[in-house]
Amino acid sequence: MDLQLKDKVVIVTGGAKGIGGGIAEVLAAEGSIVVIVGRNEEDNDKKVGEIAAKGGRASMVVAELSDPDTCKKVIDEVAATYGRIDGIVNNAGHNDGVGLEHGSYEGFISSFHKNVVHYYLLVQHALPYLIKSQGSIVNISSKTAETGQGNTSGYAAANGARNALTREWAVELLKYDIRVNAIIVAECWTPQYSNWIKTLPDSEEKLNEITNRIPLENRMTTAEEIANTTAFLLSDKSSHTTGQLIHVDGGYVHLDRALANA
Repeated sequence: MDLQLKDKVVIVTGGAKGIGGGIAEVLAAEGSIVVIVGRNEEDNDKKVGEIAAKGGRASMVVAELSDPDTCKKVIDEVAATYGRIDGIVNNAGHNDGVGLEHGSYEGFISSFHKNVVHYYLLVQHALPYLIKSQGSIVNISSKTAETGQGNTSGYAAANGARNALTREWAVELLKYDIRVNAIIVAECWTPQYSNWIKTLPDSEEKLNEITNRIPLENRMTTAEEIANTTAFLLSDKSSHTTGQLIHVDGGYVHLDRALANA
């Protein structure tokens, strides 16, 4: 299917690795001009090079998105380079383990800056360009807002905000024909996930326990599967889809996990 994303300028935050990296690759393969935004210049450059080696087009902006002032600079730089913005994929974030019992005010607020404040600010600063292009927004979110996880109040609350903003923006931006959707991720295999699982006792056994609870095929979701849905939501092929929280999770959240072992 031709998603008609050729020459569209799409910003992908956290686009150097993991889910964001998969999204950047799929969009570039569809002909989009991908702008990778992330804090690590070396990682950003590596992904730009990988995309270029496959014939795709990408550039990057080095930015610490938890700094509010940086968000405007990102949009200004992209606009100065390309003169347009056709889509934003808000993906950057980190499950920082700020809980309730042993958390703090400072940690909780910091988690919001790492995980949702830049979602708001990037879209706000990009809005004049998105209005002109009738662009699309995709927010990557997490199951933690719906299922809970334990010891991650900051991240769970930030993802609840991501979901709420998706619906709120979809309403506010109807008048501009700008569509806003979210993809809810459950258990997706990424470098960050791999590093986390290795910190656990009996990590291989724990990983098997997790995958055995995923109803569809007893396996982790791949970054490419998240990316394929993201590309569809950015494209005009999903032209009557807005305000949706779409779970790409092998049935993890909504199906009875007992099915996985039936």
